[in-house]
Amino acid sequence: MKKSKSKMITLIISSIALILVALTVGGYFYVDSQLQAVNAKSNESIIVDIPKGSKVSEIGDILEENQVINSSMIFTYYVKYKNEVNLKAGKYKLSPSMSVEQVIAELKKGQVVAPSKLVIPEGYSLDQIADRMVAYQPTLKKEDVLKVMDDKAFVKELIAAYPDTLTNAVLAPNVKHPLEGYLYPATYEFDSKQDAKAMITQMVKATDTNIAQFKPELTKQKMSVHTFLTMSSLIEKEATANVDRKKISSVFYNRIKEKMPLQTDPTVLYALGKHKSRTLYKDLEVNSPYNTYKNKGLPPGPISNSGQTSMEAALAPEKTDYLYFLANTKTGQVYFSKTLEEHNKLKQEHITNND
Repeated sequence: MKKSKSKMITLIISSIALILVALTVGGYFYVDSQLQAVNAKSNESIIVDIPKGSKVSEIGDILEENQVINSSMIFTYYVKYKNEVNLKAGKYKLSPSMSVEQVIAELKKGQVVAPSKLVIPEGYSLDQIADRMVAYQPTLKKEDVLKVMDDKAFVKELIAAYPDTLTNAVLAPNVKHPLEGYLYPATYEFDSKQDAKAMITQMVKATDTNIAQFKPELTKQKMSVHTFLTMSSLIEKEATANVDRKKISSVFYNRIKEKMPLQTDPTVLYALGKHKSRTLYKDLEVNSPYNTYKNKGLPPGPISNSGQTSMEAALAPEKTDYLYFLANTKTGQVYFSKTLEEHNKLKQEHITNND
């Protein structure tokens, strides 16, 4: 009886031992399989955004959601087991063909493929903003971003969402790009899954928020937001770091009052769709409603976004008799004059002689 009982105990212990061994071996192979590539044959590249301050478990979740690793839990335990403490935030180009070891190596290198923030400077046109968006979100294509910017159905959605800022004036037939001037210059951070529409919407929202302070004065002066942003953009494109924007603003308003064409070169370059350091005489002949050498008054719409200083200048120009100004591109100095004779003299002294 005792022998039988002893055999039973031995059998049970042996069975438990075998089960433990099987579980250990099975667990080892399971964990090992989870550390391998999701798809070793994949040629896909995935942009993965690891936010600053992310915990290891949060990084694992992001990688699993993007199908770069098999298991967030295994990734988290493995990183802690290996004591990998130098995983860096940023945007990485990863692939399902990479093992967990390879992914960790990339995150330790910190060689990001895109900036962590989207910086839109003052004076940028939609074309330049599209370049910045693509650099920030490499999964985007510039031609697709520009199509979204000009998509009338999308623009109408924005008009409905922000009626105090965006109006049907942006959809006038002679407006080159409806959202030109309406994407606010600022620093943005977007989730890696946000598409061009979401990013553009946020920039329009920023414009709506930031120009709210000017609405009472716009009402007082009976000036539309579209006219306001158009004038602001001209001031922004003509201004240098050394110039008083309110003086430039006064020149534009004085010329409009005198029924003189504004004759501002940035509008010509905008009509041409080119970025040039100098406008040539032949450029001035371009047939476009944006050519302020051929057409009096403001162009049909903004030619770029504009910062707060230029916006302020558009509403509060300095009181002057100036009708002309010219800038020395080498020094940044701007010279103002009341007559064409004086203007030409200044040009001869400060511009022509320095070429």
